[in-house]
Amino acid sequence: MTTIDEFAAGFADEPGYFDFGRFGPMATAVADEQRGLVDLQARSRFGSEVALDEQAGRVLRAVSSLTGFPTDQVVFQPNASAGLQHTMFGLTGQVLLSPFEYPSLPLAVTRASSALRVVEPRWMEPSWGAVTPALVQEHLTDSTVAVAVSAVDYRTGYLADLEGIRQVIGDRLLIVDAIQGMGVVDAPWSLADVVVAGGQKWLRAGWGTGFLALSERAAAELIPVFGGVAGADLTLGGRYDGPVPPAEGARAFQVTNPDPIAQARLATAIEGVVEVGVPTIAAAVADRAARVIDLADEFAVPVVSSRDESERAGLVVLEPERQHMTTLTASLINHGVTVTVRDATVRVSTHVSNDDDSFDMLRAAFTSFSSAATY
Repeated sequence: MTTIDEFAAGFADEPGYFDFGRFGPMATAVADEQRGLVDLQARSRFGSEVALDEQAGRVLRAVSSLTGFPTDQVVFQPNASAGLQHTMFGLTGQVLLSPFEYPSLPLAVTRASSALRVVEPRWMEPSWGAVTPALVQEHLTDSTVAVAVSAVDYRTGYLADLEGIRQVIGDRLLIVDAIQGMGVVDAPWSLADVVVAGGQKWLRAGWGTGFLALSERAAAELIPVFGGVAGADLTLGGRYDGPVPPAEGARAFQVTNPDPIAQARLATAIEGVVEVGVPTIAAAVADRAARVIDLADEFAVPVVSSRDESERAGLVVLEPERQHMTTLTASLINHGVTVTVRDATVRVSTHVSNDDDSFDMLRAAFTSFSSAATY
């Protein structure tokens, strides 16, 4: 069993990096795995394809161990957006969601609605990004066939109550964009019918990695509109002027053969997470998020994201007064602190590799801000 300290030591990001909600620098083991397989691919000596081919099964086993979905209900995706497109184009009926979700989700719904005219978006207006069970229940109609929500809201850091949402929607499909929570949130993923995530953020597997996990019902009901060669059972060398049925299960939602090195990166990253345990990682991230909040409070930087640990993950959102936004941003930049700045907010996202040096840099930035800001 890997300890949390051993896990944290497996990352090489520089101090001051608080932007894991945008991109999580790859773990050392992930980078090493990629280098090894790139070298193998470049040489392509006899038999080397075996090591590449086996990554397909490896990544499915890894995702299964992380999410609880059986391997035949999981399929590798090059990113979360691809998984959402597969899902929304495969649906028929009314989908309930917030227009303030990360654009990948509402765009997938509206694109599918415009192109096929079989999906109808129904919009709900959450208060500050909080899609709650009560809000969902308020907007449900008899025509609603699916509810789509982010596990963690990318703007506010709000952690959705998936159990509560499942209770109020009954047997409707529950679609979860899990990219901002996968690997740092101990969530009941198996309650969802569709779970989509990318590996470039909290899983720290780099870009070009992701997965789509489907319940048995979702795999049966969704139509694999974009399923291609890798999503069908066929033998090469024949004619293909007739219909070719899609493969059974989640595998139908593949367009072509995935990049085995990307699969290896995701598998390596997930194996490391599973080894230490998501609850252990979640606790460490929660402690660091609380530390960010305490520093912000100490220097009177307003925190607008939830302070309740049950409603947050690794994202802390700051919203200084408008006239102080430039000063805060400059202070963070001048002290080498990497965050996400959008309009009137600063999003600070923390992970297990944020050590005392990182927090010293954040403190120094807040100190400069506090001394420069005039009230």
